Amino acid sequence: MPEKSIEHINFDELNKTAISQPLVSHIYTADPSAHVFNGKIYIYPSHDIDAGEAFDDLGSHFAMEDYHVISMDSVDSKAVDNGLALHVKDVPWAKQQMWAPDANEKNGTYYLFFPAKAHDDIFRIGVATSNSPTGPFKAEPEAIKGSFSIDPAVFKDDDGSYYMYFGGLWGGQLQRWRDGEFNASEPDSPTAFIPEDNEAALLPYVAKMTDNLLEFDEKAKELQILDENGDLLLSGDIDRRFFEAAWLHKHNGKYYFSYSTGDSHFICYAIGDNPYGPFTYTGRILEPVVGWTSHHSVCKVDEKWYLFYHDSSLSKGVTHLRSVKVAEITHNADGTIETLEPYSKI
Repeated sequence: MPEKSIEHINFDELNKTAISQPLVSHIYTADPSAHVFNGKIYIYPSHDIDAGEAFDDLGSHFAMEDYHVISMDSVDSKAVDNGLALHVKDVPWAKQQMWAPDANEKNGTYYLFFPAKAHDDIFRIGVATSNSPTGPFKAEPEAIKGSFSIDPAVFKDDDGSYYMYFGGLWGGQLQRWRDGEFNASEPDSPTAFIPEDNEAALLPYVAKMTDNLLEFDEKAKELQILDENGDLLLSGDIDRRFFEAAWLHKHNGKYYFSYSTGDSHFICYAIGDNPYGPFTYTGRILEPVVGWTSHHSVCKVDEKWYLFYHDSSLSKGVTHLRSVKVAEITHNADGTIETLEPYSKI
């Protein structure tokens, strides 16, 4: 549920009705990217801190500085914080705001993909590597050439190809790249350069990765999200259009692109036939949670599918102090996903 309604919430009662509880409570974690490596669950979240920044629509209060990797032997086991995996001070090109990351593995090397503001205050996406899924990770000296915006998610297809999906509106700066170059004008306006309501919504991007997973193997391409008539979703369709939090999973030969609608607070999904789309909007995976943001991943564990997500219930609604959770999801026989209500009753 949007942050505006938190003053009416009894958080003790809310937490009793939640379908899942925070996986860790000694630190705040968000934006969980979950993977199974060697039979074990590894979660790559943001690490929320209170840096004293004022709340604004550019996300200045999301001032995260580092990453911790959370591991679990099973979805029912204790979640373990494996400590510092990477700090912004150890990324030569990065200045601040280590936002939502992802990870993947190839030939025994583990790759951490992450966005950060470079020293020119433009978001880029970087890569760091380790011989362990928990790190510590060593960052490449430069960001990925041709990368921009936020929320990288790297999907491995059945043929061994890897694809990165990324993008985020408002503070994520995606709208500033509409003409292929960064537009620095009106820096304090998060909605500058957003299309009109009756125009096509801004789209996320996809790029195939090089064999070493350190660069794009091609120029990033827009990923089309279509409505039931085969038309691009409109910018004013805020309950369905892409805002941030790209993710891809594959089920029964179909590709599921899921994402957050941002200011309307839904996790939605669209289905396509290949990694490049187009994808047709199909429905919602998750209804709104407590806090302004909603960000997730979908991961298969022991033949069941799970949604890893976050809310701000532990911090009593403080939107930049979030906690990672997990809940099972169901793919129906027709390919749709049953929608989760994060709280059984309010």
